[in-house]
Parts: sequence; structure tokens; C-alpha cells
Amino acid sequence: MGDIVCISHLRWDFVWQRPQHLLASLSKYGRVLFVEEPVTRPGLIEPYLEVLPGHSAEDVTIVRLIQPTLKPGWIGHGNPLTQATYTQLLREYLYEEGFSRPVLWLYTPLGLDFIEAIPHSFLVYDVLESLAAAAETTPGLAEKEEKLLRQAGLVLARCTSLYEEKKLFNSRTHLLAGGVEAEYFAPAANLAQFTQPRELVGLKRPIIGFYGVIDDRLDLPLLAYIAQARPDWSLVVVGPISRIRQEDLPVAPNIFYPGMKGYDELPAYLAHFNVALIPYALNEATHYYSPNKALEYVAAHKPVVSTPLQDVLALYTPVVRVGRTPAEFVEQIEDALRESPEDRRAGEDRLLALYTWESLAEKAHRLLEANLEITGD
Repeated sequence: MGDIVCISHLRWDFVWQRPQHLLASLSKYGRVLFVEEPVTRPGLIEPYLEVLPGHSAEDVTIVRLIQPTLKPGWIGHGNPLTQATYTQLLREYLYEEGFSRPVLWLYTPLGLDFIEAIPHSFLVYDVLESLAAAAETTPGLAEKEEKLLRQAGLVLARCTSLYEEKKLFNSRTHLLAGGVEAEYFAPAANLAQFTQPRELVGLKRPIIGFYGVIDDRLDLPLLAYIAQARPDWSLVVVGPISRIRQEDLPVAPNIFYPGMKGYDELPAYLAHFNVALIPYALNEATHYYSPNKALEYVAAHKPVVSTPLQDVLALYTPVVRVGRTPAEFVEQIEDALRESPEDRRAGEDRLLALYTWESLAEKAHRLLEANLEITGD
């Protein structure tokens, strides 16, 4: 496969997510150069290319253009102020480092200008999200994405909705869903490993739990229904509130909101869940949503009940139970409480094996190799 030059709108050292997981795994096949958006730096005389080692990935190198400006600000890829300079410095760096016709891997259509500037053997577009909302405020974005979709030798889509949408532009589009750090959440299967979080002390069991951002994706009437239908259950909803008001949240004696918790705290809460929930509404906010937390719950060997989100139905059933109505959702929780962990274990292990980041990177590698053979590169 050779070396990869990735053009990304995300920072490598910000939040560790899909690009970092996939590219770190793919770096065993060749060098990975991760090209970030420019960084502004007031008081600088000349622009230059900053080169840094990739955090937690030995064979990944980060490059970013450091651009002189009068004041700090955001500059994206493709900006007329910086693109010509960035292209020139990047081409010089690639020549000096011996990058000969690498695979060009894009995460943003704003990196389109690099395609003609960088000689490459193959073009990959990994689609993370729908750009419909961003296109309303970014002139030309939709046209750039369509051009990128049609040019790419391989298009990877993060969820089934994106796959169905993007394959209309390119027959070489494949679903590559999100993965899970199973080893991080696996200890939550053993309750004895964790001190009970203070907000959970004294709560009646069973504890029916959710963690994540509490926003307009959540089916708040469903949460209210569960609490009212089963007052002997404790419903714990962990996470920060966003895009909705505190007063919008359902209130009941058996609903508890511990608030925002750090990533390192989540396994302790998950360990104390008897059933874990994916209680999302079916609306515009969830149309392109793929709930990776389902895999996190499964990694802790917790029974999981979800609303009928498209990716849950396509990818995670029957391991993840689905309730299509509030009454059915409660019934599924009751069935999950009665089920023995041993009955679920084989299915959970098979599902997790499909969605480790290593296995997903291997799938991406196979797809890339197969398409390289077709094109003869």
C-alpha cells in the first residue's frame, strides 16, 4: 500500500477518534503524514512548516503550516491566504522525505486543492459526517464534495445513512463503521473493580443507565415514560446538557442526572448499570448518527436496549435489543434484566471482533489494496 498523506480538518492531538485510530493502525504498512489545517501566529515574519511526531503513533508524523497574522484566528484548508504557500512547502517536504506517489487520504473537501498539487497513486475520501448544514454557510462546499466523491478511487462512509447517500456519486463507496476500544471498557464488566460513584450510592436497583451528551437527539418523552412505568427502577442519565434547556429534562423521583463526567470516569458508572440504554429519538439530529456507545456498552458485557436507529438495526442487532415503542422499550429492558450474561457472551464477542479499530483498519487496507489492483497502481 505504501505511504499515506492525510489531509484533515481535525487536529491529531485533540480528541482521539476515527482518523487517529485508523491511521495509527495503517501506519504499519507505511509512513503516515497527517496534514493539519494552518495555525496562525501573530508576530511571525515568514510562514514555515512545523513537523511533529504523532502522539501515541510511532510511524505518524504531523505537519502544519504556521502562518504569520496580525491576530490569532482560524484558517481552513483551501484558504486563498495560505493554500499556495502550504502546497509549495508541503511538496518540498514530501520530496525531501522521499514520499513518492503516496496514497492521498482526505477527510475534508476543503483539501481538494492538494489533489492536483501532490502526485499520488490513489485517492481515498473517508466521510465522517453530512456537510449539508455546513454547506449553507460555506460557499462551494457541496460542489467540492461532489467533485471529491466522483474523483476518489475509494469512498469510506462512517454510517449507513452516509453510505446510502454517497454511493449515488461513486460505486466504489463502502461502509466502514466506527470502532471501539474494547479493552478500555472491558473492566466495567467486573463491578468489584470500581468504587461506586457517589451519585449512585443508595439508589434502588436495577440501575438503568445512559451516558453521553444530553441534547436534542435524546427521546426525552421516552425517558419520562420509562420512569413512570417502572418507579422501582433507577434511571441514571450521565452527561452534559447541550442544545436543550435544563427545564426540558423529565423530572421524576427515580430519574437522576449526575452531570458531565470525564472519559476516565465512564467505566465506573457503566460498571454499575444493570442495563445500558441508547434512547435516541428518530429525527433529523440522529439521521446520520451511529451510536458507537453501543459497542462500549457491549465491551463491558452489559445488556443494551436501543430505539430503532438505522445503524443499530443494520449493524448491532440482535446483540443490542430494540424497542420500537415506549411500551416495547420497557419490555426489552425487562427481558434484558432476566437474561443471563452467559447467554449473551458469544454474540457480544463476535460483534466486538468485527469492530475493533484494528479489524476496521484491516478492512480499509483490504479495500484499498483491491482497488489499487483494479487501477493497476
